[in-house]
Amino acid sequence: MGRAYQNRKESMAKTAGQKTRLYSRYGKELYVCAKNGGFDPDGNLALRHMIAKAKKDQVPAHVIERALEKAKGGGGEDYETARYEGFGPGGAMVIVDCLTDNGKRTFTEVRQAFVKNDAKLGSPGTVGHMFDHQAVFAFKGEDEEAVLEALMMADVDVADIEVEDGIISVFAPNTEFNKAKTALNEAFPETEMEVEEIAFVPQTMTEISDPEVIAQFEKFQAALEDCDDVQNVYHNADIKD
Repeated sequence: MGRAYQNRKESMAKTAGQKTRLYSRYGKELYVCAKNGGFDPDGNLALRHMIAKAKKDQVPAHVIERALEKAKGGGGEDYETARYEGFGPGGAMVIVDCLTDNGKRTFTEVRQAFVKNDAKLGSPGTVGHMFDHQAVFAFKGEDEEAVLEALMMADVDVADIEVEDGIISVFAPNTEFNKAKTALNEAFPETEMEVEEIAFVPQTMTEISDPEVIAQFEKFQAALEDCDDVQNVYHNADIKD
């Protein structure tokens, strides 16, 4: 479909192992949101959004509650963000976002995922300047003019709107996320969002069509997904099967 689909984090957990990793990642993000902004979702928009996102990805209520209770306890983990940049198989640009309580362990695991899969880990800023940090929304629809009008009436700074295969994708500066979300929900209350997140959106795409390189890139992605501290992987690979 559109760029939002090419680069969003895959949320479908198909195996018990994938579900465990998914729950762990949401647990960390919920913990950090609550610690940084308070435990009441009504007063912490980031936490409210994360809870809604977790429920949409079928994260059990007890996992959510445990993360919030842990944050209220005040002890235990002290997570920090870590971001790695580089080039994957086929020369595609990659950004890897992590939450970690052990930076050395995380760097080692991410580095191994690069080294073992014909990828090159770069220094901070290597590819980041080729991505835009944006609020991304995607939902079924065809009338992009109506969507643009609703956003403009709400004074939302829209960067781009795309329509592809019956899916409307809206891109706005990351600072406009809450305003854009509110405007879309009010203008189209019956519409279910298929994507609503803040992500790194590539400015250009790198086409990958060689079957061997495609297989290597998929293996590389799987290796990153296997790292417990990896929260999101963004790339500009345009896979041509």
